[in-house]
Amino acid sequence: MARHGRGVDDGLVPVTLAPRPVAASVEELLDGARRLGDHTPDDARSSAGFERVEVDGEPCLVKYVDLTRDFTMRVTGDIGCRPRRVWASGLMDVVPERIDHATLGVARWGPHGWGAALLMRDVGPQLVPVGDEPVTEAAHLAFLDGIAALSSAMWGWTDDLELLPHRSRWSFWGVAALDGEAALGFPEAVPRIAFEGWDRFDARVPVDVRDTVRALRLDPTPLSEALLDTPQTFLHGDWKYGNLGTGADGRVVLLDWAYPGRGPVAHELAWYLSLNHARFPQGHTKESTIADLRTALERHGIDTAGWWDRQLELCLLGAVVQFGWEKAYGDDDELGWWVERAQEGLERL
Repeated sequence: MARHGRGVDDGLVPVTLAPRPVAASVEELLDGARRLGDHTPDDARSSAGFERVEVDGEPCLVKYVDLTRDFTMRVTGDIGCRPRRVWASGLMDVVPERIDHATLGVARWGPHGWGAALLMRDVGPQLVPVGDEPVTEAAHLAFLDGIAALSSAMWGWTDDLELLPHRSRWSFWGVAALDGEAALGFPEAVPRIAFEGWDRFDARVPVDVRDTVRALRLDPTPLSEALLDTPQTFLHGDWKYGNLGTGADGRVVLLDWAYPGRGPVAHELAWYLSLNHARFPQGHTKESTIADLRTALERHGIDTAGWWDRQLELCLLGAVVQFGWEKAYGDDDELGWWVERAQEGLERL
């Protein structure tokens, strides 16, 4: 039993999730499918393995994930494979109709069965193209509406599935996480880049921001506890353009359910701002995007009065705890904007 949604009196409505079957093996998952060989996606930054298959004449992909391929699974102790559990629980079935997760089935895979093989329709042509070109205004606004739709549908959700722990959402790029990857010899490139980026961050930002962000990277509990005093919902957790697209039917394509769990909707916004800002359509700024998401939440029936500013400022601080290293590779204006948001967030702790 999970609790989500809003009734006629804005009370939480209990909903029973209908479990989905998980195949015991890749062979069972792909029984009857035509296997066409390994595939390298356009977004070569992904450390997952991919295989191209055909199911009933439809082009599909199998994505293989496990602890050896994904450092975030390692640092968050994801031996239960959250993408598999989201599918198995039936949680994907309660997302709004306007969102297409493209998943057809899941199998256990990898050492000890701790990973998963995820069978998906090949929606590559529908995804935001890799590159530097801005997305369209229609796509940008549709993505924000998708965040609002998913969050409002799951408003007040309580995590009975033991998905991503609340505080762990701000520990991906923490001191312990990156020290652990360093001890392994940095099997993936991005943690090494982040490790070096934090040195740049420390050298470029004011002392108050440097010291507090480092303290939160060591222990994000104060940030997590402060945010738990604001409304919570279900989070997909990774609204970056590499996971997003526009389907032929107009729905928002939303892939990679790797970081699901309970949390504040402004986290989805802060993540979206952090990773996508360089490709916003002309005339759309971080500030206008913040306003557009708040408007979308109100349109979907969420009253944002009384809590929005506090949650937003804390989540923007949280984004610096997560991505300060990445901003330290950028220009002064971009880093400066995030430093100011961090300083505002510090006053909310």
